[in-house]
Amino acid sequence: MMIDMSDARQTHRTDGHPEVGPARASFMNIPGAPVETRRQLMVKVSWMLLWMFYLIYPVQDLLHGGHSTAGLVAGWLALAAFVAGYVALVVLRSMAGMRPRLCRAVVATMVVVAVLTTFGLGTAFLTLFTYASVAVAIIAPVRFALASVAGMAGLAVLVGLAAHADRGDIPAIALTAFLSGVAMTGLQRLVATMKELREARAAVAHLAASEERLRLARDLHDLLGHSLSLITLKSELAGRFMDAGKDEAARAQVADIENVARQSLIDVREAVTGFRRPTLPVELAAARTALAAAQVTLEAAPELVDAWPGLAAEEAGALAWALREAVTNIVRHGEGATVCTVRADETWEGDGERYAVLEIADDGRGPGKSQPGNGLSGLEERLALVGGRLETGPGERGRGFRLRALVPLRTASVTTS
Repeated sequence: MMIDMSDARQTHRTDGHPEVGPARASFMNIPGAPVETRRQLMVKVSWMLLWMFYLIYPVQDLLHGGHSTAGLVAGWLALAAFVAGYVALVVLRSMAGMRPRLCRAVVATMVVVAVLTTFGLGTAFLTLFTYASVAVAIIAPVRFALASVAGMAGLAVLVGLAAHADRGDIPAIALTAFLSGVAMTGLQRLVATMKELREARAAVAHLAASEERLRLARDLHDLLGHSLSLITLKSELAGRFMDAGKDEAARAQVADIENVARQSLIDVREAVTGFRRPTLPVELAAARTALAAAQVTLEAAPELVDAWPGLAAEEAGALAWALREAVTNIVRHGEGATVCTVRADETWEGDGERYAVLEIADDGRGPGKSQPGNGLSGLEERLALVGGRLETGPGERGRGFRLRALVPLRTASVTTS
């Protein structure tokens, strides 16, 4: 894992996803999200085809069932059409702008093929009802999903009885069809929940950024409103004194205007600096979105947001920068990482000063022999400016990469006194 971490502002935002390497992005697909590349679609279809092992029964029947030439041709064509319909359903469901009518037509065709092949070629084709049940669970509305799956299982029983299938095999086939459909129904609900969770995380990040914008707007309104009103008033007084020939009084007013303008400039710069300074709540919300896009799970206690409520702005901003840089490093270079853990702690140093500690660790392959890049060097400089320091190294049991940012635990009141 390379530790070259460039400016996170280019890749880590509160209102979007970070940039991810092309090779990793081509395979990345969050469950429930539309696929974005052909390679993602091929990976998804390949995983789906792994579950086609139940087709071994109709395939064996076609190979060794003693069917006529016409029966073999019809059987292979029907089986190919069934699999093509199943793949088409997966493709349609994976693409944005999915057409429900077309999906229903595909599923209906699959059910018809399952029924006709069972009656025409033999009961070995009853296993097709397992995939038909899964397909029905995919397209059925949530409130009708279980009933639809049960209906498919019942249809498999009726068709099996009508086709004179072995009475001992029919319950197993019906149960397999029902349980497969129920599993797909649960997966559909899980995917919907994950989608809602991603949207909620994005909304949290957006609201956090909006809150910062509102704070800046309030600060600028208060600062400039007061300062400009004072400048207007003193300008009017200076004009009156000049008209009255009171040059010294006019000069005094002009000097006051200059002082007010300088102070206003300082106040505006401080307000803008505070706006640009990252905060832990904003960066934590952004980290969830960024890591979710990279398929990395973020483990952080809810209390982390308010871990140090009285921490001075400069020290809190340095810790937020540490979180941003660490997450950017994981997204860009954390090969094999699946979990990112963020912890907050406090420690006493030998000089008797208390420090706030923010630790970020992943379970990837680790840094190897690579040297720290500009990102870590810049972060080390940021922490040094507030009297803190940076510690990096392998994670627990030598796996992954761990970053610890320490800053003096000074409260805002102490800093401003």
